[in-house]
Amino acid sequence: MTPVLGRPQRNGLPQGSVLAPILFNLYSNDLPVTRGRKFIYGDNICVAIQSQYFSELECSVLSDMARMSHFCRWPSATKTISSVFHLHNTSATRELSVYLDSQRIRHECHPTNSSVTLDHTLSYREHLTKTAGKLKNGNNLLMKLAGSTWGTNANTLQSSALALCYSAAEYCAPVWSRSAHTNQVDVQLNSTMRLISGTLRSTWLPVLSNIELPALRRKAATDKLVNKIVKHDSWPIQPDILSPPLLQLTSRYRKPLWIDLQPVDIKSRWRHNWKSAHVVNSHLVCDPTPQSGNRVSTSLGNSGLC
Repeated sequence: MTPVLGRPQRNGLPQGSVLAPILFNLYSNDLPVTRGRKFIYGDNICVAIQSQYFSELECSVLSDMARMSHFCRWPSATKTISSVFHLHNTSATRELSVYLDSQRIRHECHPTNSSVTLDHTLSYREHLTKTAGKLKNGNNLLMKLAGSTWGTNANTLQSSALALCYSAAEYCAPVWSRSAHTNQVDVQLNSTMRLISGTLRSTWLPVLSNIELPALRRKAATDKLVNKIVKHDSWPIQPDILSPPLLQLTSRYRKPLWIDLQPVDIKSRWRHNWKSAHVVNSHLVCDPTPQSGNRVSTSLGNSGLC
């Protein structure tokens, strides 16, 4: 066979080249020293600066942008945005006046970083509203599978729900799981469990659908992330978790990740909540947790019947 000769590439790398991440790490390894703290994920670079006044913040950002512009040579001002996070509701609409190569950077009130939508108070309300919309679309697909006459069985519904709904509902859960607006996601997940179990509103939904409570699943995801951070001493995020700053905001809506680092066994907590809750006929099920090796097969799931 005659080998096919490719066209020589004089600039850049082919899409998906294994050299791309290596060369990018070499390029970004010697970024200039800035006053702000730099966060890099993929080809996205974020410079975060903390200040008490807007004027001081703008001066610091301008200085850092000048250094980054000199290093990058041809930065894209159209792909760069500025955002500010604070609790001053009277200044919620104030925009930062920051320039990059004589072009003013667009100010974004609800920036998106790694598919997570932020807001100026870091309440994650916008993100959870979008997530609830995605879950509603997923529930509409499940509704087509759960027809009253030809609907599929509970095993398929559960697997489909975990893939369509729970994967979207738990994306970056350790970041926003302590938000006061998680009920928007929980409402949609309750609808998901009702589609799986074929029941009405009931406190038995997690048991019947054979899926852990959403809050417990989010806590388990947080514990997994914290455990991974603790094991890697070279990660820059480790000091933020093990030696966090003093908590200055006393509001009940501000619950940082390091407030509760005690790991929780999801099955043990579920059993405890089940025994302490006042559920009608809860004595029929001794163990509400999913049993290993079984799937949803009866009207009561695969929980431990008494």
